[in-house]
Amino acid sequence: MLVEVIKGDITDLKVDAIVNAANSSLLGGGGVDGAIHRKGGSQILEECIQIRNKQGGCSIGKAVITPAGNLPSKFVIHTVGPYWNGESVENRKLLAECYLSCLNLAIKNNIRTIAFPNISTGVYHFPKEIAVEIVIQTIKGFIDKEKIDKLIFVCFDDENFYLYRQKIKIINK
Repeated sequence: MLVEVIKGDITDLKVDAIVNAANSSLLGGGGVDGAIHRKGGSQILEECIQIRNKQGGCSIGKAVITPAGNLPSKFVIHTVGPYWNGESVENRKLLAECYLSCLNLAIKNNIRTIAFPNISTGVYHFPKEIAVEIVIQTIKGFIDKEKIDKLIFVCFDDENFYLYRQKIKIINK
């Protein structure tokens, strides 16, 4: 699996799936979630409403998949990250579970290329340095699997871009 880090807008990527840092309602919000819903159009919201009607939203650490609507990707995998409320084993576990849930859902749906935002490091206030460490440890288990060809971390801000770029060098060696 090739792992890349880029700085940009995840909604512009033509990959099999992009990951949405969603809220548990799945009805859109701010940041990445709002951008995906705005650019993706009503099909994404309609699919999310159907999921809500069936299962009542999405729990922290879990993931669901919808078509990508008007986006250049094929699918959107929505995951709900934890709010940072201080250092805890539970926070770390839930953030790792977000990435694992998305990767497992990608494999289940034959997704070969996937792009992730920096889950929970925006309005959910997860410290960026801690988040990147958790993410790197979590994806290491998927590096040698032949199921996913390319994983892209899409950073919107300079700080995350720098942190991820430094850590990815270790993985790609």
